[in-house]
Amino acid sequence: MLESSQTMFRGRILEVNVERVRLPNGRTANLEIAHHPGGAAIVALDSERRVCLLRQYRHAAQDWIWELPAGKIDDGEPPIVTARRELAEEAGMAAGSWRSLGGILSSPGVFTEVVHLYLASNLAPVSSSPEEHEVFAVTWVPWPQAVLMAERGLISDGKSVSGLLRCRRFLAR
Repeated sequence: MLESSQTMFRGRILEVNVERVRLPNGRTANLEIAHHPGGAAIVALDSERRVCLLRQYRHAAQDWIWELPAGKIDDGEPPIVTARRELAEEAGMAAGSWRSLGGILSSPGVFTEVVHLYLASNLAPVSSSPEEHEVFAVTWVPWPQAVLMAERGLISDGKSVSGLLRCRRFLAR
């Protein structure tokens, strides 16, 4: 239970607080918690059973990494709205069919972010408009190859690995 909170930083995306909490065992602790509005990530599967992957430069990782199309929830919008917007912006696609694959906690020890995962299919091209700070190339990878990339560690982004593996389980039914 939250007893007190002090904001240490408030930025465009994150708010970082030191929160005094009473834990389930009765003890109290001061925890550093980064509050994030959450996001959505999309496993976009086309009619040829290829998955959209972005080869994206990430400054925090200091490298190019493979990711699913994804983005931050804006202004409290429903996660499916975020997913639709990000699929159009990043992959240049709209989907006729959407299926929730559930949510994941990106780093629950310090981060409130929940990433909502979706399977998008029945795809049709639309105009795309990546944001200025995004540097990526869109690649359509055969489904089995994308899953192998996740299993072998070639995809290291947590939301992307989770999305691909949850989708594999769904498609296997």
